[in-house]
Amino acid sequence: MRLSQFHLATVKEVPADAEIASHKLMLRAGMIRKLAAGLYTWSPLGLRVLRKVEAVVREEMDRAGAVELLMPTIQPRELWEESGRWAKFGPQLLKIRDRKEQEFCYAPTAEEVITDYARNELKSYKQLPVNFYQIQTKFRDEIRPRFGVMRAREFLMKDAYSFHLTQESLAETYQAMYDAYARIFARLGLEFRAVQADTGAIGGNASHEFQVLADSGEDALVFSDGSDYAANIEKAEALAPAAARPAPAQELKRVDTPRVRTVEDVAAHFGVPASAVLKTLLVQGKDGLVALCLRGDHEINEVKVGKLPEVGGEPVLATEEQILAVTGTRPGFIGPVGLPAEVPVIVDRSAAVLADFVCGGNADDTHYTGANWERDGRVTRVEDIRNVVEGDPSPDGKGTLRMARGIEVGHVFQLGAKYAEALGATVQDEAGKQRVMLMGCYGVGISRIVAAAIEQRHDEAGIVWPEPMAPWRVAVCVINPKGDAAVAAAAESLYAELSARGVETVLDDRGLRPGAMFADIELIGIPHRVVVSERGLAAGTLEYRKRDEAEARAITRDELFALLD
Repeated sequence: MRLSQFHLATVKEVPADAEIASHKLMLRAGMIRKLAAGLYTWSPLGLRVLRKVEAVVREEMDRAGAVELLMPTIQPRELWEESGRWAKFGPQLLKIRDRKEQEFCYAPTAEEVITDYARNELKSYKQLPVNFYQIQTKFRDEIRPRFGVMRAREFLMKDAYSFHLTQESLAETYQAMYDAYARIFARLGLEFRAVQADTGAIGGNASHEFQVLADSGEDALVFSDGSDYAANIEKAEALAPAAARPAPAQELKRVDTPRVRTVEDVAAHFGVPASAVLKTLLVQGKDGLVALCLRGDHEINEVKVGKLPEVGGEPVLATEEQILAVTGTRPGFIGPVGLPAEVPVIVDRSAAVLADFVCGGNADDTHYTGANWERDGRVTRVEDIRNVVEGDPSPDGKGTLRMARGIEVGHVFQLGAKYAEALGATVQDEAGKQRVMLMGCYGVGISRIVAAAIEQRHDEAGIVWPEPMAPWRVAVCVINPKGDAAVAAAAESLYAELSARGVETVLDDRGLRPGAMFADIELIGIPHRVVVSERGLAAGTLEYRKRDEAEARAITRDELFALLD
């Protein structure tokens, strides 16, 4: 490829709303251009990278025994009604009508469609197991699309779905997909971790996320320093403290605390650590408000709370009006002492071992000191409802937890019978009876991988691609090609020989000044840069620089070929 015949449109300035490195650099390198919020056109340069990722994913899926198909992006409402997700999926589901006023959605995922396909195509246990996959555009109507293609509304995804007669068969394919994903991210040259995860809106039993490690990652990851345990913070269990709760040593006392509402203010006012302050949150439950109590230095885990039977779904904080109606006071002064009997009090494991703690007084501008469970505050049940923190014991009993940030680029699920049962997807077993199939689901965010790689690998000059993802492996840069025929001919010869050797090479024959040319090649992240110049030609050498090295050096053509073999 010759850059004089290619559309390369780098820029120096980017929009103010480009917050993270990948968004800025993809815009500066001209890889993407914004069409509307969360919608991007992939340029020829960006598409080259996207196709590199897609090719590796396809090769590993084929290697793992999955078979490719292609499903529509527009899906009928009826299927989503059968699964029960037309209403449950939420506002991310983009709903549309055709000219006949029939309702459809733009696919955010494809469990319903693949299950419909399977119930019509698969009739006998002899056809199982089978694993179908596609590489297809998806759309999720993000409330606040941001970070470029990292959190776009439209994105490219590989999604696979397996069908089984037994749990053992499902577990085997799940492991095969887990292994395939590990190979994908290793081949792409990314530093990653597989972590235990919550199944979320997809549903099912077991689940693992594949996270590219990056300081800018949206996801908090935890891992043990004494074992291979790793999990998303949503999934990680916070174990109960080993020590028993001390006996009460103080009397309960109500104290006036005007304008003291936050945990930080309360701790400072009473001269105690935040861990000695109890915070109480009221959320909307199935049958009224539910009180959640945890230590002041801990944060609520919404996924864990959503699984409480009293809550039964994504938790929503009670409004100030609801809180006033039930407690007679405003947020900031709520506590477990004296809460109405109809309000369940769910206490976090760590909060349950507190004694003589400070809490809201359930009256404006007041707090209690010396509060204790059972004696003063009612406990409906003790549960794990908080996020783990660094230094907590590992849930597997080995070591303590450490924290990292990650970008989710893959997710594998054991769905079980959830969708097959809802849509009546059965096959005949060996005994001639109809059996509901079990399913697995396996997704890779192909467009997100591109952004995640940049977040992990960039410097002040631009992108530092892993070689398998780079748009080209080598850039041959020509100094003054129009003014020196010998230099131009030498560059053409080198370009032709590298290409003949199977080395993916781009020839920068645009005639730019060296500084501008080199800046472009560094910005777009080409792993190897070779400069052909009059001085080098006279010396019989080429100027070579690897993208992640600080200095260039002179090498011969043979040395270059040996380096690239």
